[in-house]
Amino acid sequence: MLRYPCLVLDHDDTVVASESSVNYPCFLLMLDRFRPGEFMELNEFTRWCFDPGFGNLLQQKYHFNEQEMVEEFQMWLDYSKEHLPPAFPGMKEIVLRQKAEGGLVCVVSHSSRANILRDYKTHFGIEPDLIFSWEDPEPQRKPAPYPLLHIMDRYQLKANELLMVDDLKPGCDMAKAAGVEIAYAGWGRRNVPEITEKMKNWCDYAFDTTRELEEFLFSEK
Repeated sequence: MLRYPCLVLDHDDTVVASESSVNYPCFLLMLDRFRPGEFMELNEFTRWCFDPGFGNLLQQKYHFNEQEMVEEFQMWLDYSKEHLPPAFPGMKEIVLRQKAEGGLVCVVSHSSRANILRDYKTHFGIEPDLIFSWEDPEPQRKPAPYPLLHIMDRYQLKANELLMVDDLKPGCDMAKAAGVEIAYAGWGRRNVPEITEKMKNWCDYAFDTTRELEEFLFSEK
């Protein structure tokens, strides 16, 4: 019997290593286009994405207007289509085992739906049962609890039948607002130790490796 009938996964830097291979390089190109002369180190970029989030980074620090936000997102879509991030070792085994044992795998991410589908098909050979992505209306994106509440309603699940796995604060905030347990994906967040320290304090569980998560999910309660 599965410990959690529904496994809810963040995507970037939880399932695939996309920050260093896709998102940060694209961000630097975006700065060069929209804010020439500006630069941000990777670790600072990580901290902003952690809290208060990437959208707030653009709006609060660089004062992007609505049109620039639209153009930036399209630029990222175009860039990410040409750059496939690698899956973290061990994630394939977790995803496929969850499905093989009759469980659900849902995704709640700030990535695009097309990229999530591409990555799952390429790396795992399956599609998630349900996807919530950046294209969804803002009230339906994390940290709002809507995605988890919708999953519970659609599949007639209780909060304790879901586990959210994420590497950043918006996922943690969403899970707590929905009454769902949250596990910290420590394997995807090694470059800023203070983030790991905070997430380990905030989350119900914390795992340094995907192997630790797999053992937790599929061991006897």
